[in-house]
Amino acid sequence: MKTREEALKFGLTFEDVYQDAPFHDLNWQLIRYKGNNKAFLWTYEMDGKIHINVKVDPIKAFFWRDKYKSVLPGYHQNKEHWNTVILDGSIPDDDIKMMIEESYVLISDSPSKRIYDAVRRIPKGKVATYAQIAKEAGNEKMSRAVGNALHKNPDPSTIPCHRVVNSKGELAEAFVFGGVNIQKERLESEGVKVIGNKVDLSKYQWEG
Repeated sequence: MKTREEALKFGLTFEDVYQDAPFHDLNWQLIRYKGNNKAFLWTYEMDGKIHINVKVDPIKAFFWRDKYKSVLPGYHQNKEHWNTVILDGSIPDDDIKMMIEESYVLISDSPSKRIYDAVRRIPKGKVATYAQIAKEAGNEKMSRAVGNALHKNPDPSTIPCHRVVNSKGELAEAFVFGGVNIQKERLESEGVKVIGNKVDLSKYQWEG
């Protein structure tokens, strides 16, 4: 990978991203994550070569710098959290792509994203509790955050929040899912039996 076009093309393969040129200077082309508008890939030409800036875990920052001479502390950015990669042909494409992917994960990671990702993993015919989703999302103490995130579900067609119940197996209030009995109907259509607005967790709970 030696060109800006290659770097941008790869950056655009990630979910919910877009290209931007925010400085009225076409030399700076960025790829941002739509969820928070943060850039995870900066591209620019300097000294006749294309450079990219990527966010990095501080522990791994020095790993990449020690491995390749063309990986330097982030130009014009926090040098603990960003690396500059010179696309001079000395770094294998797979490693460049890995650095860009790591940057994307660091920029896009958020409690809501982790919650939605966990809910997406619940299979048809199973349910999970709010506490279980909180744990799957990395913090077992944020059950309330799970409820708030699901209430704002941006895409119910791919984030099956109807498969989430409380610790007793009880269904949520009807308005959360758009109407009376909607959650019950969706669960029963997937083979989950609902009795008295409640699901038998011993039978239907997802093991994760």
